Amino acid sequence: MSAHQYATVPPSLRQRRRAVATQEIVDAAEGHLAENGLHALSLRAVARGLGMTVQALYHYFPNRDALVTVLVAKAYEELADAVTAAVGDAAGEPAELRFLAATDGYRRWAVTHPERFQLLYGAPLRHYAAPAEGPTTRAMRRMGEAFQRELFDGFTTAQLAAADTRTLSPALQAHLATQFPHGRQTLPAPAAALLMSAWGHMHGMVVLEAFGHTSFIGEHQAEIYRMAMRDLWADVHRRIPSCTGAAPAAP
Repeated sequence: MSAHQYATVPPSLRQRRRAVATQEIVDAAEGHLAENGLHALSLRAVARGLGMTVQALYHYFPNRDALVTVLVAKAYEELADAVTAAVGDAAGEPAELRFLAATDGYRRWAVTHPERFQLLYGAPLRHYAAPAEGPTTRAMRRMGEAFQRELFDGFTTAQLAAADTRTLSPALQAHLATQFPHGRQTLPAPAAALLMSAWGHMHGMVVLEAFGHTSFIGEHQAEIYRMAMRDLWADVHRRIPSCTGAAPAAP
């Protein structure tokens, strides 16, 4: 059998049944999270909700961490999909509007799915550590790359390297230089610092809303958020020279 023929062989009945059962377990776990919270999650509780024994569930997920990894990766992918779709809806618009669309997509998903957002960014689950360079890391990077692309669209590597971020320590510059890909090149340390600062500002506002800390603002939360994101965009771009060799405008 050729490699092409092998690649097109449909899954067997056993594989299809396993896929269906696995999806049922993941759906049940998400329902359990929504009702009881992350820290009450256990394979026994999920199995009980499905009317199966925990021993049977072990055939699909050998431990709780394996199930949590799937849930976290799925939530990250859905959040990344929301951000990507929002940017797609703004295709053809100026870079600023695409960036604002990305931040709106991030916020909308978080406030619409607060339990899954808390799974990603709430109190860490005790004794759980995501696998290094595993599916959760890949999904998170996909979302980060979308924000990086829209925030720095149109700038050259030289411009990004000349961004005004005050004085970064040599140790921090060396670390940042290895963390953020920029197309085929490494994102310069000053731009990487700006990206992390911008993400922290955006994410912090979304956390406050998704976790209920700004409910006193009521229906005006979206307006406050968009104002902050416009100011964020302006501040980041004020720090990047408009052409190679030009100094950034004073903040």
